[in-house]
Amino acid sequence: MLTLYEHPLSAYAMKVKMALLEKKLEFKPMIPDGMANGTAGGDFVDANPRAEVPTLIDDGVKVFDSTVILEYLEDKWPTPALLPKTPAERARVRMIEDVMDSVYEPNNWGIMEVTRFKRASGPLADKLVAFAKGNLEQLQGWLGGQLGDRTWFNGDAFGWGDIAVAPYLNRSAAAGFGPPKGSKLEAWLNRANQRESVAKVIDQMKQVIANLPDFPTLLAEGKIKRQYRDHRLEWMIRGGGIAIVQEGIEKSTVRFSRLPG
Repeated sequence: MLTLYEHPLSAYAMKVKMALLEKKLEFKPMIPDGMANGTAGGDFVDANPRAEVPTLIDDGVKVFDSTVILEYLEDKWPTPALLPKTPAERARVRMIEDVMDSVYEPNNWGIMEVTRFKRASGPLADKLVAFAKGNLEQLQGWLGGQLGDRTWFNGDAFGWGDIAVAPYLNRSAAAGFGPPKGSKLEAWLNRANQRESVAKVIDQMKQVIANLPDFPTLLAEGKIKRQYRDHRLEWMIRGGGIAIVQEGIEKSTVRFSRLPG
């Protein structure tokens, strides 16, 4: 059986779980020990030196990075196909995925840093949330254009393009920043959430959100170190939160990507 190292709040992991469910592949989900404070080890880190979710183990094959995992699943289990048929359409949905992974995601992450982890308060908190809100509105407008008159981002049938978008929009909606009411994007999200693969994964996400621990206390106790890598770090700096990064480094409540070896 496939083993998937994941976390229910990781949109990257949610993508992979949706793909596995769409392809009707059995898998064992596992949340890595020590991932929250950067002390993960064992089989998880052997499979992924970056110590990040998602990571897939298929017998002796170890694959990390959500996009690479989706490609592996499509290569090994091509039916049902998740990618569109033509090269142009495949490129289109892959570009949508890249935008969601690298440009959209840090806004959801940043909102959580401010509202749940309480990295900022007062005017700075308001500024960062407004920064995220403005970005999300712009990105959701762009997504609406990408969807156009299509039923699905993938085209006529649900697939890769929809899996690339659904986790992120649901995270935004859960935080109160979902698509505009009455928009085609909102209608798409409602359709997507009716699919069994999406509904199951999003329900897991909502259950975790409904029972979140006291993150500020866990940070103060050193039990959590949030990862500030690439696009997330850029988001925080662009939004005006460089002091948050500096404080996190000083107090050892942030971490960066691990090096192999």
